[in-house]
Amino acid sequence: MSDMITADLVDLDLSADTKEAAARALAERMVALGRVTDLEGFLADVAAREAQMPTGLDGGIGIPHCRSAHVTEPTLAFGRSAAGIDFGAPDGPADLIFLIAAPAGADDAHLTILSALARQLMNSAFTDALRSAGDAQTAAALIRGDETPAPDAQPAASASQNTAAAPAAASAGTAAATEDAAATEDAGPEAGERPFRIVAVTSCPTGIAHTYMAAESLENAGREAGVELVVETQGSAGFTRLDPGVIAAADGVIFAHDVPVRDKDRFAGKPTVDVGVKAGINRPAELIGEVRAKAARGEATSGSAPATPVERAGEAGEGYGTKLRKWLMSGVSYMVPFVAAGGLLIALGFAIGGYEIKSAPSVLNHFVWTQTDSWAALMFQIGAVAFGFLVPVLAGYIAYGMADRPGLVPGFVGGMIASTINAGFLGGLVAGLLAGGVVMAIQKIDIPKVLRGIMPVVVIPLISTAIVGFLMFVVVGKPIASAQKGMTDWLNGLSGSNAVLLGALLGLMMCFDLGGPVNKVAYTFATAGIAVSNPSDSAMKIMAAVMAAGMVPPLAMALATTVRGKLFTETERENGKAAWVLGASFISEGAIPFAAADPLRVIPSSMVGGAITGALSMVFGATLRAPHGGIFVVPLIGNPFLYLVAIAAGVCVTTALVVLLKGLRKPAQQAAAGGSAAGTAATREAKQPVAA
Repeated sequence: MSDMITADLVDLDLSADTKEAAARALAERMVALGRVTDLEGFLADVAAREAQMPTGLDGGIGIPHCRSAHVTEPTLAFGRSAAGIDFGAPDGPADLIFLIAAPAGADDAHLTILSALARQLMNSAFTDALRSAGDAQTAAALIRGDETPAPDAQPAASASQNTAAAPAAASAGTAAATEDAAATEDAGPEAGERPFRIVAVTSCPTGIAHTYMAAESLENAGREAGVELVVETQGSAGFTRLDPGVIAAADGVIFAHDVPVRDKDRFAGKPTVDVGVKAGINRPAELIGEVRAKAARGEATSGSAPATPVERAGEAGEGYGTKLRKWLMSGVSYMVPFVAAGGLLIALGFAIGGYEIKSAPSVLNHFVWTQTDSWAALMFQIGAVAFGFLVPVLAGYIAYGMADRPGLVPGFVGGMIASTINAGFLGGLVAGLLAGGVVMAIQKIDIPKVLRGIMPVVVIPLISTAIVGFLMFVVVGKPIASAQKGMTDWLNGLSGSNAVLLGALLGLMMCFDLGGPVNKVAYTFATAGIAVSNPSDSAMKIMAAVMAAGMVPPLAMALATTVRGKLFTETERENGKAAWVLGASFISEGAIPFAAADPLRVIPSSMVGGAITGALSMVFGATLRAPHGGIFVVPLIGNPFLYLVAIAAGVCVTTALVVLLKGLRKPAQQAAAGGSAAGTAATREAKQPVAA
């Protein structure tokens, strides 16, 4: 903290009468010390942040702050106003004003210090000491933590404590809560009633101040209310996820945020209060009361879609192979919606106007409202534009998964180059990995402080894009384009037994992990083949086989729960009803509840049925131009009747195997444990997680 605030950055007689004048007076001190290079540009950034949400807090505090390219190093200026300045706080003007200036590329250590200061502002002993400080040196020392305001007050983080204060505190709170949860569960009912448990997430647009102040406020209110409350701060000083055991044991959730909560699906199914970050600062006790009331009424949020791989990335201890899989899956996950939208539009264009519609003139110059062909051409041309984004989006978000936002520019540019040189899907994969790797390498270079502010907006995009462009155009582009052409020629030459074997293999992959990485590899392989304006017949056969196989597991589980419901739990029978719709819609994940409960029987059975369906689809010569849609795009399928026969065959085989294997399980259990224990054992096994 010693290099972030000095006596020269303290004004104990701030004479400004508006928040704009106060920010200017404190910013001028930063300019005089070379901490800010452009006063007007910096003040514009402060005003833009202020426009998002007033920075005044209860207790007479104003914290104007921003990230800015005009800041050379993290800096804090402090002003004390006798008259008070209106920063929009509900309880009136602020007399303590902290101007926080962070470079656009500030490092985590400095941001951790700023977050520790934000928490300290919730300490009344700290703010009282600042109000009574007699000189600038004393005030600066208090803020740095060189002086302790009171015996019961926690000092601000010092330079020796600045490396991971906020994340470490979060980790400690998580570990303590996990141990307590385990102890309570082990103790059983006789241990007495446990405290109400809440998990919370706080975040604000810049992730510097409000995020951590809300966390501190909620934690203080939780202690006063006798509630166990653990907070995950999704701010600039780090993002340490709460332990899944803590979340599972929680009775309620509080979201105090002004930006989207990352990994929000982790908290689904619990009573939830969702408010802005300032509510977490100003009325934490009310939020705790509200979530307790919701829990008493039995209210809970519904589940949500699984997080994308890039949102799940970052767990400690992951190997390179796991990281590589997540990076690739990140690109695929963001690419799939473009595939679905573009592919369905192109397929509809063909269905309405025939395959010759691809030669229609541009609808920009020729569109007749009353002509069917014009509408068909419109759909085809919109879909073709959507398909044009596939490779750039794939590459861009692979790089994003590796290096976050700085990877987007070189990733997208590299992906567009791959499209330009006809390197296709393979080129997009390589471009994304190159872009992410180059950005990660640049970020490891020790940059002078004066340049840090412009790194993320100028230097990194410029250098990384130039390097990736050079590599794609001059070094690796041509070999990749040749490999892509070779793969395309191989697909076009598939026939007879080779095609059948490929269909069986893709069917096995689609049913192996039900929407997981292996499933996505098969799906991406298929969509890459049709992601052109004029796909080959072989590519469309592969797409048909992949979609047919992906429909088998949920449809088979739905059928099995219908014909032999006694072999399944009540919950599984309810899931079976939904699986009819999910399977018909080509959502393989509809079979996951069944696979999680009984993986050794469900997954192999699904793979056998999927392989049969994929092989039969190839034998029947079914083709598909749309990359998604299930039974709803059957009119767009070549040989639709035989296509449905292939799906029905796989569903029947999987159903028969599941029923047979589950039927064999019960006698075995009875022989081992006795007839009276068989039902209990079967129920227990049905509830085992995937790892079982």
